[in-house]
Amino acid sequence: MKFEVFVALRYLKAKRKQTMVSVISAISALGITAGVMALVIALALSTGFREVIQEKIVGATSHINLLRVDNSPLRDYGELLAALRRVPHVTGAAPAIFSQVFIVGAARSQGAVLKGIDPAGEREISDFFAHIVEGDPGALAARRQDRDPQVSAAPSPIIIGREMARALGVKVGDTLKVLAEGALTPFGRAPSQKTFRVAAIFESGLWDYDANWGYADMDAVRRLFSFPADSASVLQFKTDDMENVEAISDAIRARAGPGFTTTTWIDLNKPLFSALKLEKLALFLTIGLIVFVAALNIVTTLIMMVLEKQKDIAVLSAMGAGREIIMRVFMLQGLIIGVVGTVLGSALGVGACRLLDRYQLIRLAPEVYSIAYVPFHVRVSDVILVSVTALLISFLATIYPARSAARLDPVEILRYE
Repeated sequence: MKFEVFVALRYLKAKRKQTMVSVISAISALGITAGVMALVIALALSTGFREVIQEKIVGATSHINLLRVDNSPLRDYGELLAALRRVPHVTGAAPAIFSQVFIVGAARSQGAVLKGIDPAGEREISDFFAHIVEGDPGALAARRQDRDPQVSAAPSPIIIGREMARALGVKVGDTLKVLAEGALTPFGRAPSQKTFRVAAIFESGLWDYDANWGYADMDAVRRLFSFPADSASVLQFKTDDMENVEAISDAIRARAGPGFTTTTWIDLNKPLFSALKLEKLALFLTIGLIVFVAALNIVTTLIMMVLEKQKDIAVLSAMGAGREIIMRVFMLQGLIIGVVGTVLGSALGVGACRLLDRYQLIRLAPEVYSIAYVPFHVRVSDVILVSVTALLISFLATIYPARSAARLDPVEILRYE
């Protein structure tokens, strides 16, 4: 054991006359522990919200959407879709039709987004069908394959979210009326109406989707919106590189040619993720003040230690210990307090996060927060960032007391001993 470490540890041990200094040292370590623990939990909370919401959004929707600049239908998109499948990093592609509709249920009516899909293609770009909790997940595919005129005259199947089903007062097997803008006439858009049968109910975990989205077969949606045959309003793509989705989007737009534009899952949710990023920074800065306050306790502890150990410092100097050694002794004292507090805080913070996340102890109102509980996801990089920050603040807190100790004149101290 090095001389400086040995002396620093001896100074931190309590003696009868120095109990107060040792108590303040313990309080300083506990302060660092509390600050680090709070920071780890806060960053895990922010990361958990971002990752869970991102996972649910990306799982329920496509990564990239291609549409015309004037929002006109994409006619005969087969060749274009086949060409865009060959863009690097594109792993799935499918057509779709999106539009606002008005749905009339048994209990009430509400506005919603109706999405017309090709079931086989939708499986390529999202895990939507994995979230169906009631009914027949294959109802839309079965309807597309059906050519019986009597069956074709029956209501088309629709899959709606659990919250929408609850709000409309319907269950699997019930019928809904869907109203939308139809064909353009000399007097404006004629209203269009179609009856759908609730074939299944999905639950994505995001309240906005579960309360406001419905999925139906593309052919039925085309007729409702008076779209041309073999047309779509958007082409959807899935990628294998979420971080570089903007570059892949640019490549798709370039391959499609003029008259097209693209949107990504980041563009569609930019306000949400920007707010979460800002919240994470604000949490780090505000809760980091706890560590700063605890570091002030380290300053107090070391100053008191210097006052208590003036005679010892003088003796060490007389025995040949230089100013650098004296400085290192007191710096090591502060760093030991910081290390103990950082290790304990990190361990307690990670443990608390795992407990809170595993048992979902903090519940939320899903209609407000889109998820039912507070997720806590610990990132190793966040723990390292917090630990390094705490140790750096602890080190900076030792500089002034250590320099004060090194500047003491041993002759003046020992003159009256």
